[in-house]
Amino acid sequence: MPLDPVAFEPYADPDDFIREVTDLIWVNRSIGHIWENYEPDSIVHGAYGTSVGVDEVVAGTLMRVATTPDRVGQAEDVIWEARGDDAFLSSHLVLSADPAVGFIHRTIANCLYRRGRMVEEWVVRDSLAIALQVGEDPDAVAREKGYLGYSGSMTEAPPTDVLAVGDSGPRPDDFRAETAMVLEMIDQVWNGRDLNAVERYFARDLTLHTIGYRTFLRPENYRRALLQLLRPFPTGRFEVRDLATNDDPRYAGLRIAVTWVFKGRYNGVADFGPLTGTPVEILGISQFLVQGGRIVREVRLYDEIAVRTQIAVQRGDTPYDSTNIY
Repeated sequence: MPLDPVAFEPYADPDDFIREVTDLIWVNRSIGHIWENYEPDSIVHGAYGTSVGVDEVVAGTLMRVATTPDRVGQAEDVIWEARGDDAFLSSHLVLSADPAVGFIHRTIANCLYRRGRMVEEWVVRDSLAIALQVGEDPDAVAREKGYLGYSGSMTEAPPTDVLAVGDSGPRPDDFRAETAMVLEMIDQVWNGRDLNAVERYFARDLTLHTIGYRTFLRPENYRRALLQLLRPFPTGRFEVRDLATNDDPRYAGLRIAVTWVFKGRYNGVADFGPLTGTPVEILGISQFLVQGGRIVREVRLYDEIAVRTQIAVQRGDTPYDSTNIY
């Protein structure tokens, strides 16, 4: 079913919509446009929890723009997929650089737009990259924040058949073989811990871009990066919450965006201070590039600063609970 132009007007298509609206707000400083672009009761799920209402988005955006006024964000990818005939889910990969402060990092914002208005968003930022590049102690940064926790759809059980229906609603049955392959990889490699199977799903010359603005090449380094993520939470599991696919030569072909939540306990390697045994919930988004039936690139983002904050809050060593998660 073709997408009704009401979903993205006055822009050419959802890709153009996402690029131009983001530039208008973040680069051209039309922060107030958020009130027109978001529904009044819009929902945002971020690394620190869920917020409801457009005013918090406006306030959070204003603070970020004011704090790093030289920052410029640019779209690396826009994966969009229809949700019915008047809505779409976009997965917007943004590369941001601030030459004055001296950092470069990535963000992925997944937004559900209906008739041109944002109704629900899932956003993850690589805050660790900024802390490391400007010489801050990640644990000290984490202790300055608070963890609000999740509500709404994020508290419900994950979809039973995410190929058919994700958190953003029913999705088209596009690229079933490739999306099923990515889901099988998550089940076998990420959750099944069969790291030897990486070479079954990935090309030899694979690239992983992940947190801390780090890049890992080829299967063995992919395995090591996954082990680094898992070792503080060795019994944790990934829940897949949503999917979006898009095939466009502008971005080298078929990309698949996967929204996931990792749930575990801090009872493994003490990477974040003394072990607590308490639960952690990590919202993450991965964008996979598939060529010739194999994954050749993954961009995997989550906010490690927020993970440290969760653990610090549970230990009772955070002095201030911020209520703005945007």
